[in-house]
Amino acid sequence: MTIFEFITHFPNEESCEYYLKLHRERTGINCKTCQIISKHYWFSGKKFFECNKCRRRTSLKAGTVMESSILSLHTWFTAFLLMSATIKGFSCLEFQRQLGLTTYEKAFNLMHKIRTVMGKRDGLYLLNEKIEFDEVYVEKSTKKAIQEHLKSGKESQKQAIVAMASEPKPLEDPDSGSKSRHCEFFKMKILRDVTSESIEGFIGDSINPKSVLFTDKNPAYMNIEKMVENQIMVKSSASTTKGDLNWVHVAISNLKKNILGIYHMVSEKHLQNYLDEFDL
Repeated sequence: MTIFEFITHFPNEESCEYYLKLHRERTGINCKTCQIISKHYWFSGKKFFECNKCRRRTSLKAGTVMESSILSLHTWFTAFLLMSATIKGFSCLEFQRQLGLTTYEKAFNLMHKIRTVMGKRDGLYLLNEKIEFDEVYVEKSTKKAIQEHLKSGKESQKQAIVAMASEPKPLEDPDSGSKSRHCEFFKMKILRDVTSESIEGFIGDSINPKSVLFTDKNPAYMNIEKMVENQIMVKSSASTTKGDLNWVHVAISNLKKNILGIYHMVSEKHLQNYLDEFDL
């Protein structure tokens, strides 16, 4: 959704309330007392739903990421737009400024609540068909006093290990017949280490077993073949980063640019939330 489309659909608080009300009625409202999705009546004056069976009242925000928040629906909807409308993302300070929030802490907590929901959404699907996979080492924020005692370079304690998988799709121009590819989905997850156990855990949670998986020849990837339809291992080189493993390396490059360019440095505690934001 573009900014102009958002302004047209959600110009004020009432439009956000109307949209959320229709959405909740369409998907069904779960009554916490009856513990089922039951028929509810809408009370427009107080703006709540009431269960037809037990009369329990449910607010518009109840059961959503917005529950218990004092922020308006219009602020939340605008926050959703800002978090999803740009590939590069927003710094927390810019996010605070755009929404007119009074403190940095409010902006920080709001962004992480939305990122958490994005992560839950990503857990609902698996990557399919042709998948590219690799791991990347991302610089993480560490205290200066601790940094002096840590080694530098790849696999150092200053870096977090992130598993990265992409799902490219072929495209064909109906007029010219020219073919190209774009990437439909990414998945990223912090790994404890680069061992067969960790890699296989990510593959099992993220990739459909009927997929064809492209990887480099890392020894930790040797047993993946039994988890997918077919595994094609290619030698890591400049040509493969532009060929069979092109999109996963594009994602790796964009991830590093975003974290260093926008957030400068991210602690390992919050890194997965940032990864969930950039997952597609």
